[in-house]
Amino acid sequence: MPTHEYDVVVVGAGTAGCYAAATVAEAGYDVVVVERKDPDEAGHIACGDALKGADAFPEVIPESTLEPAMTNTTVDHGRFEIPQTGDVLEIPVPGKLAVVDRWEYGRQVIRGAEDAGAAFDYGVVVTDVLQDDDGTVTGVRGKSGGEVQEYRADVVVDGAGSLSILQDVVDFTGTTFDTNVDYSQFCSAYREIVEVEEEVPWNDALVFKPTERAAGYLWYFPRTGTEINAGLGFQMTEEPMKLVDDLKRDLRERPEFAGAEVKDKLGAALPTRRPYDSAVAPGFIAAGDAAGHVNPTTGGGIAGAAYAGSYAGEAAIEAIEEGDVGEDAMWEYNERVMDHFGARYAALDVYNIFTTAVEVDDLMNLLAALPGEKIAESLYAGSTDLGLLSKLSIAAKAIKSDPRLVWDFYKTKSLADDVLAHYETGYPSSPDAFDAWQDERDAIMDDVYAVTGADPKY
Repeated sequence: MPTHEYDVVVVGAGTAGCYAAATVAEAGYDVVVVERKDPDEAGHIACGDALKGADAFPEVIPESTLEPAMTNTTVDHGRFEIPQTGDVLEIPVPGKLAVVDRWEYGRQVIRGAEDAGAAFDYGVVVTDVLQDDDGTVTGVRGKSGGEVQEYRADVVVDGAGSLSILQDVVDFTGTTFDTNVDYSQFCSAYREIVEVEEEVPWNDALVFKPTERAAGYLWYFPRTGTEINAGLGFQMTEEPMKLVDDLKRDLRERPEFAGAEVKDKLGAALPTRRPYDSAVAPGFIAAGDAAGHVNPTTGGGIAGAAYAGSYAGEAAIEAIEEGDVGEDAMWEYNERVMDHFGARYAALDVYNIFTTAVEVDDLMNLLAALPGEKIAESLYAGSTDLGLLSKLSIAAKAIKSDPRLVWDFYKTKSLADDVLAHYETGYPSSPDAFDAWQDERDAIMDDVYAVTGADPKY
């Protein structure tokens, strides 16, 4: 069978994979991206198309490369519609915001990695991972046109997306790599690209709306004033068709979508969980959706994937230069992820857990009582400060729901802050202290489940 030798093999030509490959190639190392789709389809995935922090991505792929995909740069806030109360919350979004043509964006990040010197092999379906007797990952095996291909490398970067096949076949025995992963921690997403005749009145906003069940939310993100990404996300434990019907019904009932034409339909899975506790094993690094690098409350994952991919590429380079691709040698990758966004995402997951134990009407009443700027702080910083006056105001507005819910929310917020602090100040600097760190984190999570009454997620 054909065997290909590289310094680094990246599986998946998504955001994480392309940024990892560009980082490695720019440093002068040989890297290949192995992608299951053909060149025409690569980069075509289901996505909400919202790009937060569009001006602050890793420089290895220049912003100018991504700009052709940014179709709407006038969006500057979120608009959350609450049908239960009739409220519309205007939520400020920090940083530069854009809506993109996701397929064009996919093409551009591939181009950016190619410009940096990365090679791409398309139409390769990875079926197995190569490991030495000591467990070190040494490459992958796949099929292309019916022929088996082997790709050998010092480091394999898993950018294969949610519920990655690679992680099903790697033997992680004796490593810290997070295997506490279940489909119930993931969300199904479905979106349609809809074209309307007249410009929508909210073309400067990302519009969110809860589904009729607490399982998910609808979104309407304007690529342009007349081309809208309309979609929904819902936990994999829910019935897909019933929730897709919610989207179709809402589209029919919104006057701005009268006579709309559907241009494209696509679905996908994405993690709505905390980042992997550890995403490294000897010779192996996972990044992006493959490591839970997604904001679990909004589903936004492009920025996290870009940075995680760059960090993975830098970790691979350092390991190769040191001649050591072991777990200890690549551990700093975990630290950088947790320091940059992982701690915030872990704290946000606590709020996700809270919502699973609350009736949707009560949850919407509570949400309507929260100031928009406080929601924004929570969504993007992982925490917010609620002074006495804010607490009294929120309690007064939310009193029509169960008063215990307000108290449980405050207790949950306090525990989310504890999780944030535990990640920010306590994440270990080596695998040696990893078990103790997990034990302390799990003790906080036990309190979360006790307060919320939610079923354990992990």
